[in-house]
Amino acid sequence: MMGAALALGERGRGRTAPNPNVGCIIVNDGHVVGRGWTQPGGRPHAEAMALAQAGSAARGGTLYVTLEPCAHASDRGPACADLIVGSGIARVVAALRDPDPRTDGTGFDRLRAAGVVVEIGVGADEAQLAMAGFLTRCRHGRPYVTLKLALSLDGCIALSDGASKWITGPAARAHGHLQRARSDVILVGRGTLNADQPTLDVRLPGLEDRGPARALLTHGAAPDRWLEVPSPEAISTLPGNDLLVEGGAGAATAFLKADLVDRLMIYRAPIVIGGRTALRELGLADLANAHHCWRPFDSRMLGNDRLDIYDRARE
Repeated sequence: MMGAALALGERGRGRTAPNPNVGCIIVNDGHVVGRGWTQPGGRPHAEAMALAQAGSAARGGTLYVTLEPCAHASDRGPACADLIVGSGIARVVAALRDPDPRTDGTGFDRLRAAGVVVEIGVGADEAQLAMAGFLTRCRHGRPYVTLKLALSLDGCIALSDGASKWITGPAARAHGHLQRARSDVILVGRGTLNADQPTLDVRLPGLEDRGPARALLTHGAAPDRWLEVPSPEAISTLPGNDLLVEGGAGAATAFLKADLVDRLMIYRAPIVIGGRTALRELGLADLANAHHCWRPFDSRMLGNDRLDIYDRARE
């Protein structure tokens, strides 16, 4: 059931900021009676949606939720902990405690005080991954950063003249567009903007409205309706929880040098082009410093291309 709740939460990824993309499912007498996920803009919350769907069938049931139910009042809606108590839910199974200081354990305390059985930690690792953007924002005051690179076998992102369409094939590009749809903001550097004039939209059937906000890493002015980011360290000012950095070499190098990349997604095509390399000088003084920085997370084939995903190894 927690796996189902996590899957529901993924439906809101990239659309719920500043709130987390929570999923919720209610079970009673062996039947699913309510499902919910955080809606665009952050409301209604997942629990409120699931409880509204369940109605009176929620009484005596078990509510599975990926994050602690909120306990703070808002002019946008009641606290989910209060809604759960009022519904007659008998048991709440939650993956994670909410680090937001307005809740941070208070939701669980309120449920227990009302006689609701509370279990915490089921699916915790998966929930950490699913809500990495929100959790990074709470803990570090910045969005979760994914760096995407589309490379040839020899580590190039373009021909010597700058031509880069297309390094990878249709399946890999579609996967990249799905990643865009799951992000709040997408960022490129000035070189990429000038060379490619990218639209940075989502071109997948049914997801065309999921395009993220666009940001430019620049010391100058950004185009109309683009966000300006003077340095990687300034991403704390960006809206949203998930930031996708798509390039080019200058932006990728800057974020890696600042140690602000949380996830690295490398799409590698089976071609050799001898062109422009993906990265510039990183300033490493010793090769030993490059080891043990990245943990393999996933690897898969996308048509003829391979996607390798690595997570930054942090304390």
